[in-house]
Amino acid sequence: MSAMGTLAFDEYGRPFLILKDQERKTRLMGLEALKSHILAAKAVASTLRTSLGPNGLDKMMVDKDGEVTVTNDGATILNMMDVDHQIAKLMVELAKSQDDEIGDGTTGVVVLAGALLEQAEQLLDRGIHPIRIADGYEQAARIAVEHLDKISDSFPVDPQNIEPLIQTAKTTLGSKVVNRCHRQMAEIAVNAVLTVADMERKDVDFELIKVQGKVGGRLEDTQLVKGVIVDKDFSHPQMPKELKDAKIAILTCPFEPPKPKTKHKLDVTSVDDYKALQKYEKEKFEEMVKQIKDTGANLAICQWGFDDEANHLLLQNELPAVRWVGGPEIELIAIATGGRIVPRFCELTPEKLGFAGVVREISFGTTKDRMLVIEQCQNSRAVTIFIRGGNKMIIEEAKRSLHDALCVIRNLVRDNRIVYGGGAAEISCALAVSEAADKCPSLEQYAMRAFADALEVIPMALSENSGMNPIQTMTEVRARQVKENNPALGIDCLQKGTNGKKYTVKNREHNRVSFLRNLKAFILSAVLFFFLFFNMSVRITKSFTLPCKLEWG
Repeated sequence: MSAMGTLAFDEYGRPFLILKDQERKTRLMGLEALKSHILAAKAVASTLRTSLGPNGLDKMMVDKDGEVTVTNDGATILNMMDVDHQIAKLMVELAKSQDDEIGDGTTGVVVLAGALLEQAEQLLDRGIHPIRIADGYEQAARIAVEHLDKISDSFPVDPQNIEPLIQTAKTTLGSKVVNRCHRQMAEIAVNAVLTVADMERKDVDFELIKVQGKVGGRLEDTQLVKGVIVDKDFSHPQMPKELKDAKIAILTCPFEPPKPKTKHKLDVTSVDDYKALQKYEKEKFEEMVKQIKDTGANLAICQWGFDDEANHLLLQNELPAVRWVGGPEIELIAIATGGRIVPRFCELTPEKLGFAGVVREISFGTTKDRMLVIEQCQNSRAVTIFIRGGNKMIIEEAKRSLHDALCVIRNLVRDNRIVYGGGAAEISCALAVSEAADKCPSLEQYAMRAFADALEVIPMALSENSGMNPIQTMTEVRARQVKENNPALGIDCLQKGTNGKKYTVKNREHNRVSFLRNLKAFILSAVLFFFLFFNMSVRITKSFTLPCKLEWG
């Protein structure tokens, strides 16, 4: 035994030291392990709970470099949180999967998962086995999902009448930084989705929607461009600032004289040799420019760069060009203009040219930052949302807000079945699960009632974040739903209720909806997270020096 720790030997006789700190490592098992996990999950859920709903509060996140982000987007908050606990990391992955699959409901799924675990902790204290709790939750989830199908309604998705879609997008944007111009942002989101949507297949290709931002101006200057915006300018300042009826050569090959594919060495020993090399390069550049011009192209967009001599030759031959365009932008330009990407100069033909009605260069502010706008393209389904804002933080939050609005409209195009928002669907499901629990003769009835209580956490959080008394609000809304048999009654977060009712709102009249697919996904995701969680029976706080075996229930 030394002052630092204990000397030990492995099976081969090699010595190693067990530090004193490692001797104090703890091993949690059974209920202790579960409660430790529940505590971590509740901490994450309570952090996000205050950001739920249209009156949810923003969070200020500061990263390691000191960069500040202000947002109430659940996925962003969790992604930027520095969490060490393994269960907290699983909740981050839960929110990420919801964001990737649905695009919305990330805050709700984490809050619901935390509520399920909190209710399960109370059942554990009453001596109910985790397996019985899991069985009860499974039955309750099945009842809730089936009830959602019964109370669902269809939402009108008509390109000729977009006002209901705009109102729905406005509801999504109401809690965001962009709420002062949420009508304009909602119109942009709806028009962008309907432009790229295939209504026959009920599909929306988000690859055709590009969201780009530029610091400067106001949020109100944000616009939808039916085309592509590239953060580049023409390669020479004397090239024209606007081209009409542009025939575009889209090149991913280097705009330079060909080089040997093997290692080579060129010795230039005299002035004549240097002039001969210079002449060869110039002739090759002229040949390449002529090849582009012969196809009928009047604009070259290159993924790679070219030197000043080539740039000068392009100007002399009146062939505008853009260089150093990124791969994603090249692909989007090809899709929008109907052109083909050319990887080798020898493959360039007139049939591979893209077409755009207008290509213009725009500049911003006193620094004269320039960008290219490619409009009136052959494929009008490619669009760009161009966001303006006072600083980078506002632009990034506007991008996240618009992403949520775009996902909402996309989900309606894919599946127009909806349930009503403001916690109405959750309250209705909780009532259905509670009713089924009363008919259940086994021990699982306690877990089913706990599941119903967990569902009511969502409307409770909505009312609390809106400055209402959550218990009084929930009591009134639940009573009215039962009395009127109306699952569309929910929490009036924006205080616009009718008939003198302060806390309830007829969501059908106010376009406050939640998507059937979305609500099903976040209920099932939260329950699956619970199953994964309750299968763990052992937790070791830190790794031991000696090997140990993990037990799984």
